[in-house]
Amino acid sequence: MITTAGIDLAKDVFQIHGVDAQGRAVLRKQLRRVQMASFFVNLPPCLIGMEACGSAHYRARKLQEQGHEVLLMTPQFVTQSVRTRI
Repeated sequence: MITTAGIDLAKDVFQIHGVDAQGRAVLRKQLRRVQMASFFVNLPPCLIGMEACGSAHYRARKLQEQGHEVLLMTPQFVTQSVRTRI
């Protein structure tokens, strides 16, 4: 069961990464823009993190309407977390 998900927002294709309560990766998926709403409506409510950008606020509102908790991160923090994992 996915407890936390991360979304890498892009123009047409989004990358989704989901982990369970123990922090193990249970989902790595690539979604097109039109598939995003139907994918998350079928997912139990979870914490979703994404980089704050132009479309992120719109996406966050839609995900919150479906019962998810959304965390928007500034681009500086997203870049640092990527660098520390490499």
